[in-house]
Amino acid sequence: MGGIGDYSGSLVLQMPISQKTVVKVTLRSDYQCSLESISGADKIPSVNVDYRDFLKKNVVDYDFAKAKFKQLKSDGWIGYVLGCALALQKEKGIEFTGADFNITSEVPLGKGVSSSASIEVATLKALSEAFDVFFSGTELPKLAQRVENLIVGAPCGLMDQLASYLGEPKKLLPIICQPDLVEKPISIPEGIFFIGIDSGVRHSVSGSSYSDVRCAAFMGYTIIANSLGVSGEEILKAKLQQRFSQLPYKGYLCNISAQEFESTFSKHLPITIGGKNFLENFSHSLDSVTAINPETEYAIRQCVSHPIYENERVHKFKTLLLSLNEFAKAKERNSIMKSMGELMYHSHASYSKCGLGSDRTDEIAELSKNKPGIYGAKITGGGNGGAVCLLTDENGVASARKIHQMLCEKYKQELVFFE
Repeated sequence: MGGIGDYSGSLVLQMPISQKTVVKVTLRSDYQCSLESISGADKIPSVNVDYRDFLKKNVVDYDFAKAKFKQLKSDGWIGYVLGCALALQKEKGIEFTGADFNITSEVPLGKGVSSSASIEVATLKALSEAFDVFFSGTELPKLAQRVENLIVGAPCGLMDQLASYLGEPKKLLPIICQPDLVEKPISIPEGIFFIGIDSGVRHSVSGSSYSDVRCAAFMGYTIIANSLGVSGEEILKAKLQQRFSQLPYKGYLCNISAQEFESTFSKHLPITIGGKNFLENFSHSLDSVTAINPETEYAIRQCVSHPIYENERVHKFKTLLLSLNEFAKAKERNSIMKSMGELMYHSHASYSKCGLGSDRTDEIAELSKNKPGIYGAKITGGGNGGAVCLLTDENGVASARKIHQMLCEKYKQELVFFE
C-alpha cells in the first residue's frame, strides 16, 4: 500500500517478494568493466566497456554519465550497475578502476516489483564490501535512489530501495517517505497472504505517464503553496538547497489531511493545466528529478488528490492490519479483511484515474472480486502494467491460482505468480 504516494511523503507498507538478486564483483586495475547478467532463465548478452568513458575529464559528473548510458540504448541497463560505482566514487571517494560484474536475478523485469532497486542495492552492497565502505542507517538505499534518479534518469521515490534493503519476509515494512522514516516491521498474521499476479504488461518507472503524474503532483504542491503566499522564488530556493522544513507542510503533499484538502485547497487546483501556462504563472516546481514540458497537459487535481487520499488509506489499512491480531473469531477477522480489501480496490481505482492503469491490471482486479477467499486487489509499483497484489486467506490462494491459470491460457503467456 502507498505506491506512488512515496514521492509526496505518504506512509507506505511494503513486503519483499521471495525472489532475490545476487551481484558478484571482481575488481580490476585496467578500467575495463565486464557485465554478465542472468535474469530468470534468460542470459542477457555480456557488455564490455571502459569505465573512463563515463567520466568527464576523469571526474564523476552525473549528467555526463546519464547521457553516455542513454547512448548505449539496449545496453543502457548497465547504468544501474556502473552507476553505483560512479556514485560511490563521487560520494564516498573510492578509487574504482574497473571490475567484472556477475549478476544473477530472480526478480522479474518490468513487473512492478522493484527489479531495478534490487540490482542497485545488491551492487552497492557488493562494492561496499570490496572497498570496505561503511553505510549507516538508510544511507545505502538513499544512494541507490540517487543512482536511479540522477544517472539512470528514472524519477522513482525511495520506497523500493528501502524495501529491498530493509524488508523482512512475511512482514510489512512501514515507511513514512519524508524521506526515510522507517518504523518497526509489522508481522502478517497467520492465514493471511499477499499474492501477486503478473499482468504480462511491462511496467517502466521511466515511462512518460509515471513522470507526468509525478510532475503534476509537484506542480499542484506549488499551486497550493502559492495560495498560502509562497513565491516561485522561494520554491526554487528550497529546491536548490534541498531544504523544505520552512515550506508549508514541510514540502510534502501528504502532510495535508484529506479533510483540509477538500475544504481549503481543492478549489485552488485546476483539473488540468498546460506546462506553458504553469511556467508562466508559477515558475517552478519543487521536484528536482522531473522537468515540466511546456507542451504537456497535466492532470493536476487528480495527481494531487491521489497521494493525499492514499496516505489516509494506508494509515487506515495499517490500523486494520494491527487489529487483526486482536481478533481470533473468523467473523470479526473476515469483516476487518473486507475493509482492508476495499481500501485496496479504492487505491487501484485512483491509480487508473491518474492515468496509470492498464486493461490487464484492471481485468485482474475485476476477476478477483467476489472470489472465495480474496478480499482486495490493487496494482503495484508505478502502475502502467506490472503486477497486481491480492489480499487473501488460505482459500483465496486457490482462487488466485485459478485466475492466474486462466490468464496464462487466455493470453498464451507465462505469467509470474508471486507468493
